[in-house]
Amino acid sequence: MLYGSTRNGHTEKITGSRAVIQGISSDGGLFVPETIPALGIDIEALGNMTYNQIACHILGIYFPEFTKEQLREAVSRAYDGKFGTPVPVPITSVGNTHFLELYHGPTLAFKDMALSLLPELMRLSLDREGIEEEIVILTATSGDTGKAALEGFKNQEGVRVVVFYPQDGVSAMQQLQMTTEDGVNCYVAAVNGNFDTAQSGVKEIFGDRAMAEKLMKQGYRLSSANSINIGRLVPQIVYYVYGYAHLVKTGAVKAGEAINVSVPTGNFGNILAAYYARAMGIPIGRFICASNRNNVLYDFFKTGVYDRNRALVPTSSPSMDILISSNLERLLYEACGRDGGEVDRLMTDLRETGRYTVTDSMRAVMQDFYGAYADENQVFETIESVFDAGMLIDTHTAVGVYALRQYREETGDATPCLVASTASPFKFSHDVGRALGLPVGSLDFYEASQALAKEAGLPVPAQLEKLRTSPVRFEKTYKREEMPQVVADFLGLQ
Repeated sequence: MLYGSTRNGHTEKITGSRAVIQGISSDGGLFVPETIPALGIDIEALGNMTYNQIACHILGIYFPEFTKEQLREAVSRAYDGKFGTPVPVPITSVGNTHFLELYHGPTLAFKDMALSLLPELMRLSLDREGIEEEIVILTATSGDTGKAALEGFKNQEGVRVVVFYPQDGVSAMQQLQMTTEDGVNCYVAAVNGNFDTAQSGVKEIFGDRAMAEKLMKQGYRLSSANSINIGRLVPQIVYYVYGYAHLVKTGAVKAGEAINVSVPTGNFGNILAAYYARAMGIPIGRFICASNRNNVLYDFFKTGVYDRNRALVPTSSPSMDILISSNLERLLYEACGRDGGEVDRLMTDLRETGRYTVTDSMRAVMQDFYGAYADENQVFETIESVFDAGMLIDTHTAVGVYALRQYREETGDATPCLVASTASPFKFSHDVGRALGLPVGSLDFYEASQALAKEAGLPVPAQLEKLRTSPVRFEKTYKREEMPQVVADFLGLQ
């Protein structure tokens, strides 16, 4: 299995292990497999496999350079004993809507599913490629990726982690999770601006050849923990395969019967993983791409025009407050027949004008994507109605549920649907509490969580308790142009 760039038509072919290490192609494109492989196993047989076993099977397909034993050990270290549930991904059903609970890991968000495993894949990759330089994980976050990356890589020998997040662009709990990080190899920095400011700054550092040479001379090599890294994307495929297998096993659907998926979407990696799962053989009919008020993706799937020339609106679902959805590039690559030159043209248009337009033939390939979005009132009303039906959800999941309802109302399609439930409601206790009519406005995040727990009859997650007494280590805010110097100072570059 070899990997090439979305922008140069596979002229640069590398192994999966090297793609994991490198993170992003030298031409700025994203690594994709030469072909999306087949699942290679009977769907009914999947129902008799554990989550870990399915993960090993999927990883073995995409990274055949690793032995089965290496992958078993990696998956075990990633998941065993780190999740507060008997299985990493419980599935709760309300009628024919099935919630894929992806938030029971160390940071209470879906990013844990991939970022618990990426460090293990990175370690195996470094060993296989014989790379001795210290790896610098450089990441921009809209809230959840940052802490999950810090948690996954902290105190690992031979790895440094630098996380940039938008000042005032994450929730109070998300900020505390990052700024109280105690890993000795970690640095966290706030950036003036929004997530796109931080993300574009990180991409510029990756594209700075002079910076890369300086790093190499002093024994460092850049890599990424964002979902642009193929080592992040592949573990996300696993939970859609597992989710479908679970529905077959429990009789919710028959083997071979199609389901839909609804995914609250920001950087597009999570819903792209579902697309890869279908390409491998999982029967998925429609991909409901759920946006909040930053509905650039909604407009794109409705019109074929991607236009980030708009103001970013802060919302109660901050992990989705994004106007440049980086992983969409991988879908564009498939939609244009894997023409790297065409993708390069589109990305140049985006960089230079802030917009691009896809062809009618590309839109036809993407016709199974349905865009919908929810405003703040609709998010709060959805949280309340789902709670009345017996389940507590967070603001991001509420966007996914609302989008599903819109889709079903518009199309009459009542196909069973997996909803990606991407964060613990306790991670956004103030907004969820307000949606339920609780007087949480004057409370701190922990008091608001206690009030929410009492209302829902659920325990406050243990992960929150630690934040009450953890000292804040990182308090500085930087301008975008200062980001390269932040990295240089942390590494002690001369």
